[in-house]
Amino acid sequence: MRKQKSSAERIRCPWAIGDQYIEYHDVEWGVPVHDDRLHFEFLILEGAQAGLSWATILKKRDNYREAFDNFDASAVAMYDTDRQAVLMANAGIVRNQLKIQSAIDNAKAFLAVQQEFGSFDAYIWGFVGGVQRQNTRQSMKDVPASSTESDAMSKDMKKRGFRFFGSTTCYAYMQAVGMVNDHLVECFRHAELQS
Repeated sequence: MRKQKSSAERIRCPWAIGDQYIEYHDVEWGVPVHDDRLHFEFLILEGAQAGLSWATILKKRDNYREAFDNFDASAVAMYDTDRQAVLMANAGIVRNQLKIQSAIDNAKAFLAVQQEFGSFDAYIWGFVGGVQRQNTRQSMKDVPASSTESDAMSKDMKKRGFRFFGSTTCYAYMQAVGMVNDHLVECFRHAELQS
């Protein structure tokens, strides 16, 4: 019987360095998401990340969860100027007025998409035909910053009132929620996530 490799011996994508990144890489990144609350969580986090490192956002994730009502889109859509002021005073999140306002606007757009499509999941997965794209990236230089699907997603999301969702952010979102399998071929997660 073949001995299973320990966590430390496994080959991972080169960006998975440090306990927090390793856990995120091994457990979440690239796993297909079909839960609207989790979709909204990634929307808030990806929007907050624009211009910053993902490590910064991961460190603040629990603070975001608390500050944004456990990523309840209905609650966030109702935030008023008083709640925005409370968020601006919260050192546990990225205190950027435009990003806080965009989270509220994105919550409203998210609810409108749910109303139209029955779920945000049905809408967002439509950009890849409902099936995870299985890529065969050999190295990080093979991983694009955007794709034709993320271009279309960004254009449509902007039309629907989403903010901070350019094509690069959309592609990062697609990677995070498993719409694409961008684990490198040599990474142990690549084979595990093949559907």
